[in-house]
Amino acid sequence: MNKLLIIALLVICFVDHSSAQTIKILFDATKAETAGNADWVIDADVFNIGYDSGIPKINTGNEANAQKIPSPAQSGITSNTSETYWEGAISNWGIDCVKRGYTVETLPYNGLITYGDANNPQDLKNYSAFIVCEPNIRFTTAEKTALIQYVQNGGGLMMVSDHDQSDRNNDGWDSPAIWNDLMTSNSIKTNPFGISFDLKDYSETSTNIANLPDDSILHGPFGSVTKVQWSGGTTITISSSANSSVKGIIYKSGSSNTGSTNIYFAHSTYGSGKVAAIGDSSPCDDGSGDPNDVLYNGYITDAGGNHQKLLMNAVIWLVSHAGVLPLNFVKITGTTIQQQNIINWSIVENSLDKSAYEVQRSADAVHFSTIAIVNAHPGINGLSNYSITEPQPVSPITYYRVKTTDKNNQSVYSAVVTINNRNRVKDLQVIPSPFTNRMGIYFPAVQDKAELKIYNSNGLLLYHKTLALQQQLQQVETSAFSKGSYFITLNQSGKITASKTAVKP
Repeated sequence: MNKLLIIALLVICFVDHSSAQTIKILFDATKAETAGNADWVIDADVFNIGYDSGIPKINTGNEANAQKIPSPAQSGITSNTSETYWEGAISNWGIDCVKRGYTVETLPYNGLITYGDANNPQDLKNYSAFIVCEPNIRFTTAEKTALIQYVQNGGGLMMVSDHDQSDRNNDGWDSPAIWNDLMTSNSIKTNPFGISFDLKDYSETSTNIANLPDDSILHGPFGSVTKVQWSGGTTITISSSANSSVKGIIYKSGSSNTGSTNIYFAHSTYGSGKVAAIGDSSPCDDGSGDPNDVLYNGYITDAGGNHQKLLMNAVIWLVSHAGVLPLNFVKITGTTIQQQNIINWSIVENSLDKSAYEVQRSADAVHFSTIAIVNAHPGINGLSNYSITEPQPVSPITYYRVKTTDKNNQSVYSAVVTINNRNRVKDLQVIPSPFTNRMGIYFPAVQDKAELKIYNSNGLLLYHKTLALQQQLQQVETSAFSKGSYFITLNQSGKITASKTAVKP
């Protein structure tokens, strides 16, 4: 462990009574979710969108144009309110969220998917969960970064897919391909959630539920899930090597319900956030909405109400650390000064709650380890500030979070803060070093056609990858590599521009 300088900063003694926050859920409508015979919005008062070449345009068609705030007002919803209170094929889902005590909004067709943009009133930072039901337009590079950072920093993402060849707006992309593009082509990490959607088309009723009695999606506040009905959906493949937390919980009939393939519903964590993924949009459909579409009641009627249980338990799980917490982290920030990483956090304390904080570090935002324990300020009831300095960061990009445990033995994590020192990378760096079953290779930003190569001590080429422009990190699976030394080269324009020797002990 690196020697850490623990610095106790300013203590301000006042009590913050603002920790109880409304849990807000945002439903996306920017990705042609109403194209074709889909109507995956919670409410629309106007039906005037057309999809010319895949792009939504006003007054060119009769598809639903969902507004930001559903109407009538959600304040009028009671336990007896019907899903027809709003007009959208996933209105039942939205109304169930309101009955749970949440506030719901729609990100309209021309809204922006951002994270950390103070000029965007619907920035993802303002929401506990973001639900994207069968996207039909690719996420931009900036949107991909926003989505991953949102989850990484504590957000909950619901990924709803549909079957292969389900392109509803005729732009050449359907939802499984779009979700897979997010996982494989982003600027942060390949397959950060450990989830990929298969290019399949299945219709069946399955009772193949994983034996996970403690899983709060299978056995949550809305009841236990015993079956699902797929009406033209797909399956999911998970990768525990990409994300060790990923888990399949519902499987295709006849498949092993402990495996990594033929999964209908999966979930994982990433950083401080959570992800839930489902391979069919039919379970979300409540059968009423856009009068121009043919809709079916998959939410309640199909599978005997199990889809309502599944989807609502998933939402509750996604937001389970939002709003009121036993300990209220106000903020966490990170910065670099003179090649040292400095992490600061503020928290509203109760002197009886805890005695110390664990500062945790990760090179991939998935696998965290404790690098320091900071004693809590004694006798404080109010806002306290803390800071640590890590003199020698081990990675060009480092993720930090703070963990604390209250008197009820409940652990709470701060959001994840990212410190990016990539611009300082002048040569190849291998993390960890020595490596075992996986290595991260960092290198100067690729400016031209580039290739990454790994040779064993006999000069045999074991790995060859063509890199993208501006890429600076490549994760390599090395479980099949034998013990020994390996020579890594970065080749640009036919020349070796950087190299490194790494060892597998």
